[in-house]
Amino acid sequence: MKATKICLVAAAALLAVVTTALAQAPAPKASLAAARTLYASAEYGGALEMLNGLVSDAPLGPERQAIELYRALCLVAVGNSNEATRVIEAMIVMDPLYRPGVDDVPPRLRTAFTDARRRLLPGLMQQGYLSAKAAFDKKDYPAAAKGFSQVLAGLGDPDIQSVAAQPPLSDLKMLASGFNDLAAKAIAPPPAPAPAPAQAQEPDLDKVAPRVYSPSDTDVVPPMTVRQAIPPYPGRVLLGGSLVMDIVIDVNGAVESATMASAPNPAYDKLVLGAAKTWQYQPATLNGKPVKYRKRIQLSLVPTPAH
Repeated sequence: MKATKICLVAAAALLAVVTTALAQAPAPKASLAAARTLYASAEYGGALEMLNGLVSDAPLGPERQAIELYRALCLVAVGNSNEATRVIEAMIVMDPLYRPGVDDVPPRLRTAFTDARRRLLPGLMQQGYLSAKAAFDKKDYPAAAKGFSQVLAGLGDPDIQSVAAQPPLSDLKMLASGFNDLAAKAIAPPPAPAPAPAQAQEPDLDKVAPRVYSPSDTDVVPPMTVRQAIPPYPGRVLLGGSLVMDIVIDVNGAVESATMASAPNPAYDKLVLGAAKTWQYQPATLNGKPVKYRKRIQLSLVPTPAH
């Protein structure tokens, strides 16, 4: 009996030590990666609490959208679909061209994004046009050109394709296209001065253009897509099965240049090249540092269905 009592006391003492150690164990540092780990472990409440703390400090941009996306995933997982819808709507208002990757969200959430885009994009594109037109009237042509390009990309979104083909959005598209051309001409650079006579000298390494990497550089981590809204093919008869384009993604994840690598297709090239200016990526990295990267994209031509 005495031995049994000693064993029980020892067990109780061991349990107290273990409980104290667990209580004193440091909580994981709040980060998007840590929240993803909690979500993958089905600890949705803990992940949501961590994400709620992160979102208020995150600046607007891809990181903020990634946090909001996981907030929506957690809210759906805990059964709060109404709040998830509000988060999705806020993401679209923040960036009307944002579209989560197919592999990043389940079908149910993809449907929620599609429904929200159909509700919000027409109004957001009208607001975007008014803002771009105000910049144009103030002769702020770079801001105007950027705004009109975003409006045209948004009106080319497949989720509102049928609505955008009818007034008032079809009229808005025509106006935005015309003003976009005028803004682009207004900001065209003046002719470059004649170059000075070349003098032989050692190259300044600080002024050498950074190298542009490509898939052949196996030690480079390729860029990841954040936003890549591709406008639908506008024709009813296919001129070719697909188009191929090359883009250069800079160290900030923006598209520095875009060129068509396949045969010219006037009916579609201008739309795609205009939309490419709005695409965003997580930049490629070499040894953890962002680098420029050349990426080739193949687009399948799917004709716009007849109405």
